Amino acid sequence: MPLVTTGELVGRAAAAHWAVAAFNVITLEHVEAVIAGAESVSSPVVLQVSENAVKFRYGRLLPLARAAAAAAEGASVPVALHLDHVQSDDLLRQAPDAGFSSVMYDGSHLPYAENLAATRAAADWGHAHGLWVEAELGRVGGKGGEAPLNAHAPGARTDPAEAGAFVADSGVDALAVAVGSSHAMTARTAALDHTLLKRLAGALEVPLVLHGSSGVPDDELAAAVTGGITKVNIGTALNLAMTGAIRQFLAAHPEAVDSRTYLSVGREAMERAVAGIIRVLGPDPVTP
Repeated sequence: MPLVTTGELVGRAAAAHWAVAAFNVITLEHVEAVIAGAESVSSPVVLQVSENAVKFRYGRLLPLARAAAAAAEGASVPVALHLDHVQSDDLLRQAPDAGFSSVMYDGSHLPYAENLAATRAAADWGHAHGLWVEAELGRVGGKGGEAPLNAHAPGARTDPAEAGAFVADSGVDALAVAVGSSHAMTARTAALDHTLLKRLAGALEVPLVLHGSSGVPDDELAAAVTGGITKVNIGTALNLAMTGAIRQFLAAHPEAVDSRTYLSVGREAMERAVAGIIRVLGPDPVTP
């Protein structure tokens, strides 16, 4: 089916009090696994390509973007394309022509005033070119190889009053909030601050996004959706599933050399992970 927009999926999720799952993809196997997993539970899904994934692909956005778009258009469920954690203005400007309906502009590493100014400029440009724009306030941390951030450190979490001013002054369509999760967690041990999340949901009228969700246990994810999260980003969980399955396969089959044999095992493991996470978030079954 034709690509849909991220804004449409998130808006539908917000109205129905569930959350849309957004999975970061690196290879074609990631793309295929995310779509197959979403199809298995009849749920819409967002495919995300991060700036770090673009760097991995020799700095070229189009090869993975075109593959993702082609796979999405052959899916039986609605699929949107989202460009994630963009810091490069050059990459931002490639998004519309590459098939993306949305972008997360990441100025969270900057001081507040600089983050606001950069995000305001990105939102203005994005809106003028049909993009739905997400930003981040607070520090989720752990992204792109940076040292893991103490999610409990002073100043790491998103302040509701500051967030309200940031959204109003930047004009963004959604806000990623820091409430106790961290990127690149390989153990599901994060404990979210649900009291803070409730305050943020009450202070903001835009959808709230949870980053670093791979490290959040199922019950915490479900509670976050109840508390107002409407988009949940997942990346490391897929890599854990893929790598673990491939390691196990190669240990049992040391003679294997055909990459299809172990990549298919990794793809199937990711597909199961995708379906499991979507079920936790309260999928919106696609009407035939």
